[in-house]
Amino acid sequence: MPLYDCMLLLKPHVKKEALMDLVAKVGKHVYRRNGVLADLKSFGTVQLGYGIKKLDGRYYQGQLMQMTVMTPPSLNKELHYLNKEDRLLRWLLVKHRDVKFGSDFLSEDDSKAELSKFRSNLYEDEEEDDDDDDDEDETDETERNKV
Repeated sequence: MPLYDCMLLLKPHVKKEALMDLVAKVGKHVYRRNGVLADLKSFGTVQLGYGIKKLDGRYYQGQLMQMTVMTPPSLNKELHYLNKEDRLLRWLLVKHRDVKFGSDFLSEDDSKAELSKFRSNLYEDEEEDDDDDDDEDETDETERNKV
């Protein structure tokens, strides 16, 4: 089963009891699909980049929650009941990808060799560029003197 982040942006005036009720509702839905709630984070009240218009007004702040769940891929279609939830401003489901960065991408022996090549190429290019600029300046001066 893949790992997902479910981001919930709630209205700023929602009480903690109502917030936890909504999180429990989503968690039960995941559990019924043989999923697992791996992590739960609250980022508190956050300022939004733009106002989100709802029937009861425009909101410039929201309470941000992140639920990390391991569940079957069909969960995305099943979470659309959240669209009718009046406590939510927005929700988003993001799938984790197995992406490796830096030296994790290469094996240990290869990574040291590749990084050393990169360093040497980096400094060699700068020296060559400096030499080319000097040659161009000298030719410009000799052409000016001829004229």
